Amino acid sequence: MSVSLDPVNIARALDRFSELWTQKKIADLNDYEIKLAKLKGEFVWHTHPETDELFLVVSGRLTIQLREGDVVLGPGELYVVPRGVEHCPVAEEETAILLVEPAGTLNTGDAGGPMSKAAESLG
Repeated sequence: MSVSLDPVNIARALDRFSELWTQKKIADLNDYEIKLAKLKGEFVWHTHPETDELFLVVSGRLTIQLREGDVVLGPGELYVVPRGVEHCPVAEEETAILLVEPAGTLNTGDAGGPMSKAAESLG
């Protein structure tokens, strides 16, 4: 097995793209993908029936709307949306996040629609 000796620099990886609401895969962890995304505006309400979703804010401010109330995250804070919980990410300013999800998880979960995309490899 070949082992990479190159660490992933998150700031440099974020500098390599500008698209909003597009997840960029930066690493694999067992059956999971570690992804970066830049957000601004409101996404779509959706659920992931089969998996939890981890959001870690790198920069900016993210509000994760839940039917029960809002979770507001700043840099260095994370929140795990439990599987099956309907949520809608909102970023009033450009916000960079790191996500951890099973490989192949669509960004819109069960909602589908025109914003639905699989992660793209940044490598």
